[in-house]
Order: sequence, then structure tokens, then C-alpha cells
Amino acid sequence: MSVGKFLVGFAVGAALGAITGILLAPKSGEETREMLSDTAKDIMDKTDAKVKDIQDKAEAVVSELQKKGDEIVGNIQSFINEKKEMFNKPAEN
Repeated sequence: MSVGKFLVGFAVGAALGAITGILLAPKSGEETREMLSDTAKDIMDKTDAKVKDIQDKAEAVVSELQKKGDEIVGNIQSFINEKKEMFNKPAEN
């Protein structure tokens, strides 16, 4: 399952659960609207925090992969240079 689908499912499920709970609670219209507004803000804040956390982790992984890739390229380049030097040296008799 992709992270995007998970986050969408999480947000939709949380929103539906919160709305259902609020609408079934015996409160006045103003209290219900205020509670809906507070719950929506809370869900948005939590979703934003999760998205930021996932972005930070993804950036760290990409950075680490970039470092590893650069290291591998450097190793390959060194290996190629060593082999070039071996073939360019005059044969010792």
C-alpha cells in the first residue's frame, strides 16, 4: 500500500468517525459546529504533522541513497583508473 493511499484513508476514516460521533452527541447546533470546527482543525494538524514526518524521513533516505551512490561511483571510478594504469604501464621483462 502506498503512503499516499494510507494517509488519505486515515484522514477520511478519522473525519468520518469524528463527524459521526459529533452528530450523534446531544448538543446544540452552535456547540456542534464549534466541535466540528475544532475536530477538523485537529485532524488537519495531525495530518500535516504526519505528512511532515514522512517527508523528513523520505528526505533522509534520499540523502543516504545519494551518499551511497556517490560512494559507489567513486569506487568504480577508482577501479577503472587502476585498471587503466595497469594496461598503460610498460611490460617488465
